[in-house]
Amino acid sequence: MRLVAATRTPSTAGLGDLERYVSYGASPRASIALVVGGRAMAFLRGRDYVLPHDVDELALDVLRHRVVLSYEALADDVDADTIVTRVLGAVPAPEVALRNR
Repeated sequence: MRLVAATRTPSTAGLGDLERYVSYGASPRASIALVVGGRAMAFLRGRDYVLPHDVDELALDVLRHRVVLSYEALADDVDADTIVTRVLGAVPAPEVALRNR
């Protein structure tokens, strides 16, 4: 949720300089896509739980086409990959405590 919210309001992740480049950030459906994709990645890797790494690997593909750039971004040659990559770097991954099975 924090990743998707940061695409809508980058200043909440300390990326106020990106505000002018984003007309519309990713919708709540992007959060659903990240959850479903993360579960699929975990399944393919033989786990029944999702790790932040699973979501990180999918985030660029899921979010790149869901971020609508402003005309200023197009003029400054800033693409969605740049914005999503910066958001991924700014939003910390949640702490995961693995338990022994």
